[in-house]
Amino acid sequence: MAQSNHVIDLVHSRIDEFLETRQPIVTTISADLTPLVDFSRQFLSGGKRFRALFCYWGWQSIGACSAAGEAGASEALPTHIVSAAAALEIFHAAALVHDDIIDNSDTRRGAASAHKLFEGMHGMSGWAGSQIEFGRAAGILLGDLLLGWSDELLDEGLAAAPDATAALRARAEFNRMRTEVTVGQYLDILEERAWLTYPEAELFDRALRVIVFKSAKYSVQAPLVIGAALAGAGPEHLDALRAFGLPLGIAFQLRDDLLGVFGDASVTGKPSGDDLREGKRTVLVALARAQLTDTARGELDALLGDPLLTQAQIKVLQRTILDSGAVERIEALIVANVAEALAALEGSPITDAVTTRLMELAETVTHRAF
Repeated sequence: MAQSNHVIDLVHSRIDEFLETRQPIVTTISADLTPLVDFSRQFLSGGKRFRALFCYWGWQSIGACSAAGEAGASEALPTHIVSAAAALEIFHAAALVHDDIIDNSDTRRGAASAHKLFEGMHGMSGWAGSQIEFGRAAGILLGDLLLGWSDELLDEGLAAAPDATAALRARAEFNRMRTEVTVGQYLDILEERAWLTYPEAELFDRALRVIVFKSAKYSVQAPLVIGAALAGAGPEHLDALRAFGLPLGIAFQLRDDLLGVFGDASVTGKPSGDDLREGKRTVLVALARAQLTDTARGELDALLGDPLLTQAQIKVLQRTILDSGAVERIEALIVANVAEALAALEGSPITDAVTTRLMELAETVTHRAF
């Protein structure tokens, strides 16, 4: 635990240092651009840093520094791994900014989402035109800026890596992750609109495909593989991490889907039932629909995706999903995927010390409270 906390602190510091170097590039153009840096800092100051931790433990998994163990928690880490882990967090922030625009989400981590911050700035300044249009446009640009900065920080780290071949492999994995999460996001918005045209029997598999590419790979699998590739891991080692990371990433997102419907806003930082207002066609919804009567299914479909859902209507939807047995099935899927992930560690080339840490992380990311 101490070592993971130390990594988080180093990633925080690296992000702060990086933003310090980018601020003058932006603000010397115009003082009007200061909010881009300020909002970037705001969105990069929080979060659990799961992606950074998976990247670090992927790097550790080939024994790069495993002998240091907890005793090495106060020691400095090489620039290349800290920068790679921090780049993943900036990439994540970019994805969240864009995701909130796509989903029309007003909040993120208990505060206003990026586009809502820009809306508020427009309103307080008395500018011309639509607050909403300005907020969305500015939010898209902030997400683009963060996306570019994640690349720049990664490149800084890779340039400092002692093994140029390993750095190229890590870059290739990062590039693949970026493509997969982007197309996964497209699949997500596609399912929200196209589900009605597909057979009922296909909806579960289509929702699971969204989980794999929008979340599971970039939340868990890709950070692990990027870290390990940067440390010079071979194909067998990378395959073991992939076999662990994908089912764990699926379990992570299944838990997130439950939180999106039933989560406590004070814990999740998002309004309870937010996924219901957004009309997310998740695995949870697919499982619920499969067990409902035609009448109940029609009522669920009629309400799902209405941004003006009242709390009473949200409670009706929550009760419908609970009564369908879908929550119990999701919990069973989480257990099964975690078991598959842990089984992949048995007999793998991953060191025992890191296996223990990965098991702890698996527990943490799949047992987040409602």
